[in-house]
Amino acid sequence: MLSAASATHASTVPQQGIVEGNLPANYVQRKAQMTYPDSWLSGHYADFSQWRLHARQLIRNALLTPDSHNAFAPETLNQEDRGSYTAHKIALNITDDNRINALMLTPKSPGPHPAMVLLHDHGSKFDIGKEKMIRPWGNQDQLASAQAWADKFFSGRFIGDELAQRGYVVIAIDSQGWGDRGPMIYEQQQALASNYFNLGRSLAGEVAYEDKRTVDFLATLNQVDQQRIGVLGFSMGGFRAWQLAALSEKVAATAVISWFGTYQGLMQPGNNVLRGQSAFYMLHPGLPAQLDIPDIASIAAPKPMLIFSGGQDKLFPAQAVDQAFAKVHQVWRSQNAADKLVTKRWPQLGHVFYREQQDEAFSWLDKWLMPSRP
Repeated sequence: MLSAASATHASTVPQQGIVEGNLPANYVQRKAQMTYPDSWLSGHYADFSQWRLHARQLIRNALLTPDSHNAFAPETLNQEDRGSYTAHKIALNITDDNRINALMLTPKSPGPHPAMVLLHDHGSKFDIGKEKMIRPWGNQDQLASAQAWADKFFSGRFIGDELAQRGYVVIAIDSQGWGDRGPMIYEQQQALASNYFNLGRSLAGEVAYEDKRTVDFLATLNQVDQQRIGVLGFSMGGFRAWQLAALSEKVAATAVISWFGTYQGLMQPGNNVLRGQSAFYMLHPGLPAQLDIPDIASIAAPKPMLIFSGGQDKLFPAQAVDQAFAKVHQVWRSQNAADKLVTKRWPQLGHVFYREQQDEAFSWLDKWLMPSRP
């Protein structure tokens, strides 16, 4: 039985359940428990190669998505001549359950060529997905929508077309809900994610696994140099980029644009990741108890990785970004590969991938992926 003093105390202490940002009231204590025991930086592991295999398997298990075994069976639906390269719309079995459309660009010069997987953003804009990265054709409304997106975030350029002109085979697919696989509306995302869980699967897991299968598909093509497959993504695509580099040993170099930080830094009242909805495309059950965001990206070490963040990007506070940068640099240095990691905050820029950033990123990708020319 409670004493009078205890009863008085119990009646006056507020029993909060939820605080600002839909966080549980005890989130500070919960965050203190996130020590990332499976991180390379935890000191629990002595052999980096063995740690990498272990950490990669942790992520693979968290996807809740079975392996696919059916042939990709690509089929060209239509194409367009673009001078030095050709644009194709193709259909392929991205998994055993999903046959989808993709956009692909192939140089006309003799191959095999280096290749790039481009990963589109979220942006709460679902009518276009792959078309955010590769210029579409045959549909004027779609082209207008895609050009407006490129004008807003990419200095008017289509990233895929810029890379194809440089000699890359380029591919982009829609994640579930975008473009040919949608369009959905913002408020449907949480229900979609919960229905994946009801089916024993994961929305974020399917997105990640399909990205891995996209790399696997490129590696089957005669015109692609299997040793020179790169990945580039913007915003949610940036998240998908470092995630894909962690999942697939076939990724040779990775460019991450405008999605990086630590869980500690991002799980703050007011941050966008606390809103739910779009977050479900990036949530793997239980994984944040084992690995921090930079820990996952570090599975790609010692392969080349470039990470850009805007100094004025309100979605990714400077402290969260800097802490994450420090962690990945520590890992790459531990593998004597400091020269293969580039991190940069662009002080005057926000959540964008403008021309000056593109030119620097493309030159960096060329350094690691383009065959040296005499």
